[in-house]
Amino acid sequence: MDRIIHQLTSSRRILVATHINPDGDAIGSLLAMGLALSALDRSVTLYNGDPIPAVYRYLDGTDRISYRMGRPEMYDTALVLDCSNLSRVGAIAGPLHRIETLINVDHHPTNTRFGHLQLIDPSACASSEIVYRLIKALGVEMTKAMATAIYTGILTDTGSFRFQNTNRNAFMICEEMVGLGVDPYLIAQHVYGTYSLGRLKLINLALDSIEISDNGKLSLMVVTREMLEASGTHPFDVDGLISYARSIENVQVAVLIQESTDEDAAIGQSPSFHVSLRSNGAVDVGAIAGAFGGGGHYAAAGFSISGHLESLKHKILGWAENLDRWRPKEGEVCELFGVATGGVS
Repeated sequence: MDRIIHQLTSSRRILVATHINPDGDAIGSLLAMGLALSALDRSVTLYNGDPIPAVYRYLDGTDRISYRMGRPEMYDTALVLDCSNLSRVGAIAGPLHRIETLINVDHHPTNTRFGHLQLIDPSACASSEIVYRLIKALGVEMTKAMATAIYTGILTDTGSFRFQNTNRNAFMICEEMVGLGVDPYLIAQHVYGTYSLGRLKLINLALDSIEISDNGKLSLMVVTREMLEASGTHPFDVDGLISYARSIENVQVAVLIQESTDEDAAIGQSPSFHVSLRSNGAVDVGAIAGAFGGGGHYAAAGFSISGHLESLKHKILGWAENLDRWRPKEGEVCELFGVATGGVS
């Protein structure tokens, strides 16, 4: 960590980025880190390639998040948060290599260790936990805005302290954040208690799509472009829908197939999908996603793939028969589950 702190304090212009389709931890980490670096009088650009979901726009600083990076030569440091591999930042992955120093801060065990400097801690409950440590090490006074961002990141990535990544630090840090003025009820209302009419319509369509494997161990949910159009929603409205499929009795693995909305796909190419995986702890979905070019955790992971939806659904439902046999070596995963990869998470 010392080398990262030295790099950040000696930099003048810093780009801070996180993954596309940002969740609460990505946005919370991004904002808390950006606010802290700005407090050190650094020139800071906050970047994300996708719109910020409406449920997180209550956080101070979301209006500062840009969809444009600018020229790489503008920056002496790039700080990438909550990305298991560099491609997760989207379109700027290539240009980032032209920035003098690239720092990789993450908590995913499948992290590819990209960048010049890394701070990877799979034992952390969220990237927001690591950002909390960085802010402390920088000697920056924790403000209510930073505290709210960190609390939001930890709350959402631990599933309101229900997931297996919930650790002692999650409670200790959040207690400290509440002491700084964070209102748990208000944040819960923003994140979980307020839905647009369009999102409710999307939930209804997604619930209707649920299929269960013959042995009841795998549930499958689908969100297509047509469903987004019919409900008047956006890709970020899909965040959290997989929890409905995950909560079904006896299900060990929940899968959400989300069709890409990229408008520039070449004519004739197979559609592309993002596949999200959630486990009840009986199956290591992080290892499965890693074999398909994606990444994540033991209980939550994802990858991207190209193909035809009905064929993909059929093959994924077929995984259910092999779940009890799980833990093959990484190289055996693709053969076991019989799906050809076509992208990176």
